[in-house]
Amino acid sequence: MHERKGLGIRDWGLATLLLALLPFSIQAQEPGSDQMARILQRLDALEQQNRELLSEIRSLRQEVAQAAHSAPAPAPAAEGAQAAAPEAPPEQERLAVAEQQIRDLAQSRVESEHRDPVQLTGMVLFNAFSNGHYSGGTEYPTAASLASGPSDDGATIRQTILGVKFQAPEKIWGMDVSGSAYMDFFQGTGTSLDQLLRLRVASIDFAWKDTTFTVAQDKPILAPREPDSLAQVGFSPLTGTGNLWLWQPQARLEQRFHFGDTAGLRAQIGVYETSERLNVPSEYTAAVSGARPALEGRFVFWKQAGPDSRIEIAPGFHVSDSHVAGFVVPSRIASIDWRVPLGRKFDFTGELFHGENMGVIGGLAQGIAENYYAPGFHPVRGSGGWAQLKYMATSRLSFDLFGGQEDDNNHDLAPGGIAKNQSYGANAIYRVMSNVLTSFEWSYLQTTYLGGLIRFNPHYDLGFAYLF
Repeated sequence: MHERKGLGIRDWGLATLLLALLPFSIQAQEPGSDQMARILQRLDALEQQNRELLSEIRSLRQEVAQAAHSAPAPAPAAEGAQAAAPEAPPEQERLAVAEQQIRDLAQSRVESEHRDPVQLTGMVLFNAFSNGHYSGGTEYPTAASLASGPSDDGATIRQTILGVKFQAPEKIWGMDVSGSAYMDFFQGTGTSLDQLLRLRVASIDFAWKDTTFTVAQDKPILAPREPDSLAQVGFSPLTGTGNLWLWQPQARLEQRFHFGDTAGLRAQIGVYETSERLNVPSEYTAAVSGARPALEGRFVFWKQAGPDSRIEIAPGFHVSDSHVAGFVVPSRIASIDWRVPLGRKFDFTGELFHGENMGVIGGLAQGIAENYYAPGFHPVRGSGGWAQLKYMATSRLSFDLFGGQEDDNNHDLAPGGIAKNQSYGANAIYRVMSNVLTSFEWSYLQTTYLGGLIRFNPHYDLGFAYLF
């Protein structure tokens, strides 16, 4: 048996190491002792991995050789009879396939420092967009501005998402440990040379059979759903027009109950950190607590509606108190969200909510106003929600109709407040390949300010996404 020619696994490992170290050598010709130590540690790790792979190849060779010597001679076939099975591939061919599989595994494997498997995931997203005269200079406004300006046309790739997923290789006290973290480039001014990386959502899950404990940065517990869009990704779709979306730290517990094989309940309860400073008049920003704990819960009743779909109805609640200049302003919100399949082609999802001081979890940032006739502050009451109807035309093409609004009580608002914020639109998303998407979306934003002044902004967006 002859050895294969060309670069071996050790050579590839050394070549990869040299390429990885090239940027460091360009930036600093004389690395410090700490940097050199880290380089040597990485070199030792790569050498150890190469030795393990070579050991696996030698073991495979020995197994193939032993099988070849111990296999009995084939019995002569009966005259005129056909072979019972196709002839096995030659020994050298099988060994070559095994070596190639080991090389592919070594190239694709990603591990953390603690040798836990880590999966890279995300989406490279390009958007070309056009706005009307009341966009306020933003790519995808969440409220139409009072002042008119020039129409805004452009393109961006800053809504690209980078993510990692991890799964502990073994159980701990009978539970599975997994998690994820997702980032984008939506921080900064938005110009091509000022796009900063920021954390979107992240979680660590400790899961038993029917119980999961999660620590995370995520949407409010009572509002996990959102419309489907490739146009508005930097913020959740329909932000400010019915979608309570604010990504904040939280800890939650989920308990699952089963009512037979076709129905059940997922009970979720937890503590969510509110965001306070953007929710008060600007002159009181320094006098408000920056964050407060909130108690939130959601109870998902589900029933199987078909082999691949089920009906979900979920009431929820939020309870917290804002502290402003020595005064306590309550925040109380009740909600209900749903997912209802309508046959095989349609899907209806959405959420409704009602309450007070909703800006602390992603409503319009005007949840607290100053009292007119007495010192102190009062919460702004209001209602809102959103809905989406999805039509799956084919396995590759889907159409979405969506709309939402937040309607705050005019008597509670300070001068210049937003009485009602509405948005509706439609999109088409086409899967060109298994990991390539394109979409076109049109939406219309209408903002009614206190006193009846109405501003509107149309938005057009063409998106291309590569999933990895």
